[in-house]
Amino acid sequence: MTTTSAPGSASSTPLGPPPPFDPELAAALTVIREMANVNLSLDRIPELRRPNPLLTPPSDEAMSHDGAFEITERVVPGPAGAPDITLVIARPANVTGPTPALYNIHGGGMVMGDSRTGLALVIDWAAQLEAVVISVEYRLAPETPHPGPVEDCYAGLVWTAAHAEELGVDPDRIVVVGGSAGGGLAAGVALLARDRGGPALAGQFLMCPMLDDRNDTPSARQLAGLGIWDRANNEVGWSALLGPARGGPDVSPYAAPARATDLSGLPPAFIDVGSAETFRDEAVDYASRIWQAGGVAELHVWPGGFHGFQVMVPQAAVSQSAAAAQWDWLRRLLAD
Repeated sequence: MTTTSAPGSASSTPLGPPPPFDPELAAALTVIREMANVNLSLDRIPELRRPNPLLTPPSDEAMSHDGAFEITERVVPGPAGAPDITLVIARPANVTGPTPALYNIHGGGMVMGDSRTGLALVIDWAAQLEAVVISVEYRLAPETPHPGPVEDCYAGLVWTAAHAEELGVDPDRIVVVGGSAGGGLAAGVALLARDRGGPALAGQFLMCPMLDDRNDTPSARQLAGLGIWDRANNEVGWSALLGPARGGPDVSPYAAPARATDLSGLPPAFIDVGSAETFRDEAVDYASRIWQAGGVAELHVWPGGFHGFQVMVPQAAVSQSAAAAQWDWLRRLLAD
């Protein structure tokens, strides 16, 4: 059974200056900060949910890869007693036989984004793997606090596994994928699947995951005020999800997976993060504790990377290296 760990003593760790940003990334960061305008507050959430030129959701036509994928939406049952949920499904048009599936959970600090946010990158991977993509539309905080978002994500996964044959999916090769808040939710879904005897995931793919509501790791303090998602924004996102419970002793590990004391029995994990971002140390710690529990994890810490660097500056050399490592892990994991 997953239990909750006590807060650590991260605030006593001596800190030097923040790691420098990669030069290619630093050159783009000023413009990105101006365009993204993510100085988050609870009052600004409605404003920040408006369309953003940096985060334009892909159209069906763009996601189809010139007809290589059929794009549909399905409304499926949500958690017990909760509304139905919508899944965006991208299926290879000319592939027969069971294929892998990438079950995608979008980012957005728990308060923004939708099922198409960041989906173009996931479909790019699927095109190389001849895989199905299923992307879940979960309810957002603060209107829907925990456990609503993670339960929506889990309900969509359960439906996907139960309808694998209809979707053309190999139920033994489903990977849960997420970045930022989606990475934290993906880790929470993997814990739920283990603890409830749910779908047996082939892997969990966690990009710069948002894992720890306590918001007090060395990197959270070291990078305060820097990059595009800092400690202040992180506090707003977690407070929207958890309310006054944030940072306290009774936070569920399904909300904040860093709280889990038992990380045994989980599917293989891919975890990557930038060295110059808030989530660096919680991601490194999560990978370390998977290893300590006897599990399998591949960890990459990209030098000079800020939060979301690969998506926002894809042409940078470090972004290209990150993309190559991600693709290589998926290929090895899902090889026939």
